Amino acid sequence: MHAFTKLIRLAVADDHPLVILAIEKLIANIPNIEIVCRAQDSTELVEVLATQECDVVVMDFFMPGGKYGDGIDLIRYVASRHPKAAIVVLSMMTDAELIAQALESGAKAMVSKQDRLELIYVAIVTVLAQEDYLGPSVRALLADANVANRVDLIRKKLTRRELDVIARYARGGNVTEIAKELGRSVKTISAQKCAAMRKLDLSTDAELYRFAFDSGLVQARRA
Repeated sequence: MHAFTKLIRLAVADDHPLVILAIEKLIANIPNIEIVCRAQDSTELVEVLATQECDVVVMDFFMPGGKYGDGIDLIRYVASRHPKAAIVVLSMMTDAELIAQALESGAKAMVSKQDRLELIYVAIVTVLAQEDYLGPSVRALLADANVANRVDLIRKKLTRRELDVIARYARGGNVTEIAKELGRSVKTISAQKCAAMRKLDLSTDAELYRFAFDSGLVQARRA
């Protein structure tokens, strides 16, 4: 493990004492990191941060009961009043939109409680290097949400028939085959394919294939 040259002051806030205990055990094995704040709600966290400087704040997203709230409100509060303290959010959250809001509100890292506990250390090291960090479960969740959003955008831009045509084309069909399958003329299918590509700002078939797979419109075939 990386050894820090100066003492790193860590604040930990979670409404589950066992989570705090687990983080304490993890940090106990790491030189030059000291937990200077242990809080179970926003009231305790804010009160300690008012008197004790911290380099990193590891906080649960859902932590009800404190007078400063939790979630986005607490992230914004801490980020605005303690800009030098990097915020690492630890949560079971599965809402991609809330995750995006948390990052926009000041969180520098997000780790799922479903991931290995050791990733909290990875997040701490990363944010201290002035970089953002997303744990594997969080990255996967956001990636799935991005694919869903892109497909939704495609569906809004294209007609149902245009969408059907480019999906079939990207799966390996040609214009003649698609026309036969759908009972339409080759001219109609070609026109719908061209219209779809124009709406999606695609110029070549290679761009269409890449777009279809990258967007999740069609799935890559397994070998």
